[in-house]
Amino acid sequence: MVTNSKTDKMLTVKDAAEIIHVHPNTLRRWHEKGRIRAYRIGTRGDRRFMQSDIASFVTEFNPYKQNEY
Repeated sequence: MVTNSKTDKMLTVKDAAEIIHVHPNTLRRWHEKGRIRAYRIGTRGDRRFMQSDIASFVTEFNPYKQNEY
């Protein structure tokens, strides 16, 4: 998926977690372990996820995709 970074939507932890169907704390833990990329913004260091990164993650780790053997 090719997107322009200027038009790519940034998602909150809650929004990204809803898309992936996991708890927000799971998404935070995956970020800490380097499994998914997030960006820290603001003085509090809130996490934001690029919509394209979430789409790539879902495509790559889809448990329902066919195994290619």
